[in-house]
Amino acid sequence: MNDKKIRKRIEKIAKKISKDIMVRVENRVVYLEGRTNSWEDYLKLGILAGKIKDVKGVVNNIDYPGKKKMIRKQGGKEKVGEADVVIIGAGVVGCAIARELSKYEINVIIIEKAEDVACGVTKANNAMVHTGIGEKMGTLKQRLCVEGHKMYERLCEELNVPYEKCGMWIVLTKDSLKFKIPSFLANFIAKRIIPFIILRRGKKLGIPMKVVKRKELLKEEPNVTKDALVAVYSPTYGITSPYLLTIALAENAIENGAKIMLNTEVVDVMVKDSRIKGVVTTKGIIEAKYVINAAGLYADEIAEMAGAREYTIHPKKGATLIFDKEYGNYINHSMSLLRLPRTEHYKGGGVMLTVDGNIQWGPTISEVEDKEDTSVTADEIEEIFSMFSPLLPHFPRAVIAYFSGVRAATFTEDFFIEASEKVKGFIHVAGIQSPGLTAAPAIAKMVVNILEKEIPLEKKTNFNPYRKKPVVFRELSIEEKKKMIEKNPAYGKIVCRCEHVTEGEIIDAIHGKIPALNIDAIKRRTRAGMGRCHGSFCLPKVAKILSREAGIPLEKVLKDGEGSRLFIGKAKCLLEEK
Repeated sequence: MNDKKIRKRIEKIAKKISKDIMVRVENRVVYLEGRTNSWEDYLKLGILAGKIKDVKGVVNNIDYPGKKKMIRKQGGKEKVGEADVVIIGAGVVGCAIARELSKYEINVIIIEKAEDVACGVTKANNAMVHTGIGEKMGTLKQRLCVEGHKMYERLCEELNVPYEKCGMWIVLTKDSLKFKIPSFLANFIAKRIIPFIILRRGKKLGIPMKVVKRKELLKEEPNVTKDALVAVYSPTYGITSPYLLTIALAENAIENGAKIMLNTEVVDVMVKDSRIKGVVTTKGIIEAKYVINAAGLYADEIAEMAGAREYTIHPKKGATLIFDKEYGNYINHSMSLLRLPRTEHYKGGGVMLTVDGNIQWGPTISEVEDKEDTSVTADEIEEIFSMFSPLLPHFPRAVIAYFSGVRAATFTEDFFIEASEKVKGFIHVAGIQSPGLTAAPAIAKMVVNILEKEIPLEKKTNFNPYRKKPVVFRELSIEEKKKMIEKNPAYGKIVCRCEHVTEGEIIDAIHGKIPALNIDAIKRRTRAGMGRCHGSFCLPKVAKILSREAGIPLEKVLKDGEGSRLFIGKAKCLLEEK
C-alpha cells in the first residue's frame, strides 16, 4: 500500500474519533497532528494507525487534555569526550551493542542518565529467555528472538552469568477456549488441534517441542491443576538474570576498551547538514560520528532531538509477584496457561522459575500514560492471582515482593531497528519490548551489520570474550569459604541473613568496574535486601559499608539515584532544630 492509500485509510478512521486530526504519510511513516478529547482517543488512533498494512511507524503528536510536554534539561557547553560511536542507553540492548562493538577497533562511549546500568526497562524484566513461539510470525521481533535464544547459552558461559534451560509447559485445560462452542468440541480442539499448530510453528522456527499427555504432566508436575487436558513442552525455554547479564555485558565491553558515562543525560543531539556531529549531555558535549539510539522508553524523544523521529513510544505496564524461596520447589519447570482468544500483543505471562530460587507470577499488561508509572495496585495483585491460581490452585499466597515494569512499545508493535534516512549516522534501536532481553545479542549483531555499511570495522586480535565472575560466597564449598575468609575476614561477616550476603561481597560491588554507589545497585549485584525481610535487617549495615567505602556521608546515601535519600541526619539533630 502506498503513502496516499495509507493516508486515506487513516483519515477515514480519524474522522470517527475527532474532526481535529491531520494526517501526513511519508515513506510509510504516519504523522498524526491535532487534538482529541482524551488520552484514550489518542491511544486508540495510534493503535489503529499502527495496524494498517505496510505502515512502518506512527508518530503520534496529537494533543489531549493533561498531556505532558517534553522538558529538556540544561546541557553542558564544554567538550567532555569524543568517540566514533555513542550509544544512548545502558539497558541490556545498549550494553549488548557496546560489547559487540568492543570486538572492533573503534571508540565507543555508552551514555546512561541513571547511576547504574539496567535501571530502566531492563531491571523489571521477568528474566525469561523466550523461544519466539509466542510472537507474531514474520516480524522482526520474532526473527531476532529466535536468533537470540540460540545464542544465550554461549553468551552466558562467556560472561559467567546464571542461565538455566528450565523448560516451559504450555498447559491447556477445558477452560482454555473462551469461545461459545460445545464442551466436547472445545476439549477436542484443546487436546488435538492447538498442540498440532504449536508443534508446527516450533518446527518452522527450529525450536524443539513435544506434546505431553495429562498423565505424564501430572507425574512431572503433581501440583498443577487436575483440569489439565494436555501440555506442550518446550525444553529450551530458559531463565537468566536481566540485571546481572547487563552488568556483565557492560563490564566486558569496558574490559575491551569501551567507556561508560553514568549520571549523564542526553539533552540534545547535534546535527549539521543532515549528519550526526555528537550529543549534548548534562555533563557537556561528546563529539561523535554515529549515535545509536537504545534509549528504551525515551527512544522517541531522542529521535525527536535528532530530527529523525519515525515512531512514538506508548508505554505498557506489567506487574509481577515474587514468592518466598520456601516454595521454590513447588514446580519443576516454568509454565503458562494457554487461553484463546489471546489478548493482543501479550504472551499471557505465567508461573515462572527464577535463577535465584523464587517463583514469580506475571506479568500483567495494561496501557499507561506515564512512562515512569511503575506502581502496583491491589487490583493488579488480585488480577495476577485470578489469572494464575487456576494453574496452581493450592499454591500459598506467600508473596514477599511485587514490582512492575514498563514496556517500550511502538504503535506498530514491532522492533524498529535501522539507520535513519533523515539523519546520516543516526541508528534507531527502538520499540524493544518483550522479548527484548532474549533478542538482545541478535539485536547487537544486527546493529553492527548496519554500522558496517557506514564505516569500516576492523576486528581486534586481542578481544577477550570472557568475564570473571564476582565472588558469590553462598555458592562456595566449605573449604573455599575458609580460604576466602583467611584471605579477607570481611567474607566471614554476614550482612544479609536472608540471602547470606557477606561484607566482602558488598565491598567488591562498591569497588567493581561499574561501582555500585547506591543501595539498589548493591542489591542488584549481591541480592542484599532481596530476601523475605527486604532489607529490614541489613539495609542500615549496607548503608554504613557504602558510606565508609565510597566516602559518602551517611545522610547522603541514596536508595536508587537522584531524589531517593534514605536519611536526613542523626536523630537528635531534629530535636536541636526546635
